[in-house]
Amino acid sequence: MEEEEAAEIAARLKAEKLARILDEMEPDEAADLLGDIAPEHAAEALAAMEEAEDVRPLLIHADESAGGLMTSAKILLHKEMTAQGAIAYLRAVAPDTEDVYYLFVVDEDVRLVGVVSLRQLVVVPPWTRVEEIMGPDVIHVRADADQEEAARLMARYDLLALPVVDEGGHMLGLISHDDLVEVLEEEATEDIYRLGGVPEEHPPDVPIPAALRARLPWLVLNLGTAMASAVILSLFESTIARVAVLAAFFPIVAGVSGSAGTQTLTVTVRGLALGELSPHDGLRALRREILIGLANGIAVGGLIALIALMWKGTPTLGVVVGLATLMNMIGAGIAGALVPLTMQVLRIDPALASPILVTTITDTCGYFIYLGLATLVLPRLI
Repeated sequence: MEEEEAAEIAARLKAEKLARILDEMEPDEAADLLGDIAPEHAAEALAAMEEAEDVRPLLIHADESAGGLMTSAKILLHKEMTAQGAIAYLRAVAPDTEDVYYLFVVDEDVRLVGVVSLRQLVVVPPWTRVEEIMGPDVIHVRADADQEEAARLMARYDLLALPVVDEGGHMLGLISHDDLVEVLEEEATEDIYRLGGVPEEHPPDVPIPAALRARLPWLVLNLGTAMASAVILSLFESTIARVAVLAAFFPIVAGVSGSAGTQTLTVTVRGLALGELSPHDGLRALRREILIGLANGIAVGGLIALIALMWKGTPTLGVVVGLATLMNMIGAGIAGALVPLTMQVLRIDPALASPILVTTITDTCGYFIYLGLATLVLPRLI
């Protein structure tokens, strides 16, 4: 069931009946459900559960953290165990097959010290200690890390399970690959909504007042930024009045550059979201996008200049339109890379704040460059 529906039903159930259902759930899912209902009702249900000790440690972590995503680590090996002893232990606890992806190894203080595969335990001599065959470098995540960081680690290293530790390296639990799929879906959906200027996920059948509350403020903000373009146009009213043909190329100069800015913005936001790009890589990313903008600007600007020349028969107009497009596409590349990187440094979601800023920059700069160049060569255009 969807989380909202499950929480609504759970809130109506008596604590004893809810506790029986929670005992049948995976600990991480039970913890998520308890976190979605009233604290008093959750405490009553938890007190009535038979397997409360598996769930209780998971409740202290934030929902969108690695700790909130993890489930209890039911199978742990001690580094001093022998291979024969480890296999006997596995036979005794009889874990579900889905729990034995990797066998994580801890020391006497339950610190994560290694990982070993079931195959290794089977093929080595029975008296071999686990410490001798384990891999000591274990990819792990802190419990207070964002769930998106955990998802990136699992995707990058193609892991089926990711151990979660505290600040002292003590083993707290595991994140399984099925939880990863849910996180990637949530994060991708969130980024798509925010790129569209909608800060929260809203299903298609959301009530109209709720949809208006989510969308209208951003449209008003966009109106305010669009006024910057109007101000630029007003500064060049006399130029436009004397050469009315300039208005025909407004959509081309702003539209093509806006598309270039959106392309750069999409690539940059995706890189930040997946951890492939960080603010430390800003200069490298900026240099790359300037070169791409220059190459695209030469190609597209030259094509637009040719269209302007053939359409209106004025070489100077073609040069102005083409050069303005070239310069604005370079600016669009700079804005598309620099704005989301700056938002990341300021701890503002790049997917939410960047589109409006990049659109404003490309429009206002495009109009200013285009009309500024036209004003400089105005006698040749008349």
